[in-house]
Amino acid sequence: MIHFQIDQLYDWINGLLWPLFRIAGLVALAPVLGESSIPVRVKIGVSIVITLVAAPLAGPMPDIAPASWSGLLIAAQQVLIGMALGLCMRLVFTAAMMAGEFVGLPMGLAFASFFDPATGANTAVLSRLINLVAMLVFLAVNGHLLMLDGLIRTFDLLPVGAPLMTDGWGALLDWSAQIWISGILLALPLIVVLLTINLSLGILNRTAQQLSVFAVGFPISLTTGLILLAIVIPQSGDFLTGLFEGGYQAMARIARSLAGL
Repeated sequence: MIHFQIDQLYDWINGLLWPLFRIAGLVALAPVLGESSIPVRVKIGVSIVITLVAAPLAGPMPDIAPASWSGLLIAAQQVLIGMALGLCMRLVFTAAMMAGEFVGLPMGLAFASFFDPATGANTAVLSRLINLVAMLVFLAVNGHLLMLDGLIRTFDLLPVGAPLMTDGWGALLDWSAQIWISGILLALPLIVVLLTINLSLGILNRTAQQLSVFAVGFPISLTTGLILLAIVIPQSGDFLTGLFEGGYQAMARIARSLAGL
């Protein structure tokens, strides 16, 4: 007959439960894995599978009953850590969507928007297009695997049960500034050309007032923008890859800051 004590049962439960909370927090907000189009059951299943693989690498767990107040506090900490890391990578794709917003306005496609289930709001067509391209590049360079590898490494920097420092949330806010900077840099070639066209049309409107600029300008801006998109998007892979690398480094900075290192 096999005998075991309640402490042994707690060790088995804690060895899987605490890493599951951190991984599930990341899966809930991470790009690709956390899309709203993916059913919740699939997200939970993915989190459990990743936990089974990552639990042996998570190190020793605190000897605390899961149903105690201390256990609930640790569970909340792990969820916050995972959500902070997932949000860090989500900001990379938000920057790509901002680039679509910047380009759509001078192209005349600002009104071309539809409801996006991923964001829960109306999203410009170009934002959705660039976001899909970023996701394809992310999968092509195995970004999802590198993101999970960065998450597992955080168990060494920030063990389960360690106190959280407030500097980590400041590091997350600092990284959020990349939404505007990276979005503008990605859309900069199109913005420069389209603004030049709009400026030329404005001068033409003052010199040849009998010409209807609204009838001529929109087809020119739209056609030029589509041609530039066909040229720029295939060349944006290196920029997006560098942006993903910045996201991985930001994950490490946030983990170190939360650990007070």
